Amino acid sequence: MKLDHLHNFPTSEATRSYSFTCSDGTRCVAWRRYDGTFYTTQEPEVTADPLTTAVTSGSVDTLLELLQTRQHLREESIQGYRPVHLAAIHGQEECLRILLTVQPEVIDQCDKQEKTPLFLAVENDHMACVEYLLEKGADINIGNKDRETALHKACEQENADVVELLLTYGAGVNWACCRGWTPVHEAVCRNNVEICGMLLRAGANLNQRNSYGITPFFLAAQTGSQEVLTFLMNNGADVNFQMSDGATALFEASKNGHGSVVKLLLARKADANKSTKTQLLPLHVATQHGHLEVVSMLLPVTSEERIRQSGISPLHLAAQYNEDEVLEVLLQAGYDANAPLSPDRSSMYQDRRTTALYFAVANGNLDAAEMLLEAGANTNQDTFNPLLVAVRQGNIQMVRLLVEHGADVNARMPNCQLAFPAVVLLCVRYPAMLKLLLDHGCDAQACFQCQCDSNSHPPAKGLRKDDLGLQREGPCMQFCEMISAPSVCGWAGPIIDLLQDYVGYVKLCSRLKQLLDSRQDWVGVKERAKNPPSLRHLCRQQIRQEAGLQRLLLLRTLPLPRRLIRYLHYDE
Repeated sequence: MKLDHLHNFPTSEATRSYSFTCSDGTRCVAWRRYDGTFYTTQEPEVTADPLTTAVTSGSVDTLLELLQTRQHLREESIQGYRPVHLAAIHGQEECLRILLTVQPEVIDQCDKQEKTPLFLAVENDHMACVEYLLEKGADINIGNKDRETALHKACEQENADVVELLLTYGAGVNWACCRGWTPVHEAVCRNNVEICGMLLRAGANLNQRNSYGITPFFLAAQTGSQEVLTFLMNNGADVNFQMSDGATALFEASKNGHGSVVKLLLARKADANKSTKTQLLPLHVATQHGHLEVVSMLLPVTSEERIRQSGISPLHLAAQYNEDEVLEVLLQAGYDANAPLSPDRSSMYQDRRTTALYFAVANGNLDAAEMLLEAGANTNQDTFNPLLVAVRQGNIQMVRLLVEHGADVNARMPNCQLAFPAVVLLCVRYPAMLKLLLDHGCDAQACFQCQCDSNSHPPAKGLRKDDLGLQREGPCMQFCEMISAPSVCGWAGPIIDLLQDYVGYVKLCSRLKQLLDSRQDWVGVKERAKNPPSLRHLCRQQIRQEAGLQRLLLLRTLPLPRRLIRYLHYDE
């Protein structure tokens, strides 16, 4: 930033001015010109008027001399301060006495923030000024622009002596500010038992709600104020009180991870099976936020039946929010890895997901997916198979994990009618992934079954993308139609060549032949289809076909020579 020190810069040439303090403490002003450069000058010092100087410094003699003229008494500073405000702010009791003797009507005068001298004295912890103002009859319940009284401010600052003094003079103990907060709310969120006791003895309502319906007891749980929480329970607070949304103190403490508060509430018989209006329990919200300690405390006291009624397992939330440690604890506690979302909750997702495994796969969380699979998660339970999600993401590690645990490599895509496996559609650009799926039984034969055969093909129907992949309008899409699409036809030669490794003799349809003829380097792929496969290749195909899709993974366990095992798995 370019800074030129000019003392007489014409401000008409500036777009904006800025004030700042230099490292040496000098106040400066900078102007930005239209060309982006900056010009700075030293800001002229503002000289305080004599009355302000006398009050803030506590110079009584000077103040008395100046008051003889009375000309400065009604002048206000930029903040709206009058001399009486400045005396309260700076704790100048003698000056305050003199000013109120000369002009007693300003005792409740408000500044621009609607703060009275009493409020300012409390705010700045000047006990002597507070006492004097109360003795002179200052209105104790005048609120500032937020309707906070001096008692609110004293509780906020945890000044017990000032609180006691204000209560002695009749401060409104249940006065609510614009947010609905009472002095009790202020004391509770600061975990100050002493002040809470003072307010209670003065008649405070311990169950008064703020603008959001929050009681002091609920606030104590929310902020983790354990000592105040104990005080409130000892004075009649309902441990199982529910807010308008159904949340309890236990729910809120669990949400915020206040382990000691959760432990205290459970010891006082807090019900861990009271749900919110969304049917979530404290265990749900503790899981969602990854509070492992709280989860461990809630597990023994949470009803499995109430979990089922909620329509969502904590496992879903642990997987959704990648809380792997919590997920592990839940699985060890015996939660069902295949527990489905209720239809209502499943319908909240466009893909109609139902399992915790789906959440883990959608997040690309390999560790969580592995834990769920080891715990017996079914890879084929969801309407939209998690394998299709992993393939679409190009996550080959996740794909390998799923197929090794029995994922259906020929799973259908519910929103697209295909005559060939959906995984082929999703991984045309990933030959290595396609080979992995073919090794595990993906039906390559279906890719060569064309209704038109050698006859001419009708024009290809349009395709459009949605959140799950390609969506088909009209009749069932064939492989030759898909691979001819402009977006993927550049991969046709290698893909067709790879697919031929996993079939016996096949006859290419006219569209595939035309596609292979379009590039000179694909001629060999077309020629390969004309020749019969080798006996070696046909034997492998027959063995794999006899083994069946579900037993392909078990071939490696057979007592066969390693070379033969590699042969059967295309590992040569």
